[in-house]
Amino acid sequence: MTRDEFNQFCAGLTATSHVVQWGDSDVWKVADKVFAICGWAEGHDAFTFKVTQLRFEVLSDMPGLRPAPYLASRGMSWIQQYEAPGLSDSELKQHLIASYELVAEGLSKKKRRALGIPIPGEDG
Repeated sequence: MTRDEFNQFCAGLTATSHVVQWGDSDVWKVADKVFAICGWAEGHDAFTFKVTQLRFEVLSDMPGLRPAPYLASRGMSWIQQYEAPGLSDSELKQHLIASYELVAEGLSKKKRRALGIPIPGEDG
């Protein structure tokens, strides 16, 4: 996945916003909460996303993936794909969606309704 493809994919998710910060990183948020980052690692694009604790344990040991610098060292479950082989584009997209959903679940129901984010168990 290229940086442009990453940005296009994240832009397609409901109620997301984009800022460039932290040394020219593309930072994607739902409401005001970060769910995905594309920055640089050893001269390559690096894709960072939030995961469950179980996925963190599994993905941390995969070639091309690592606990996300700064975030994981603070006890948060974030993974960074920083080199090949990493995940396929399809797998990376699935993890970006899961990250988005994890972050969106932390928003109040009122906020999710206002942003048009579906709430499980509610008809929409």
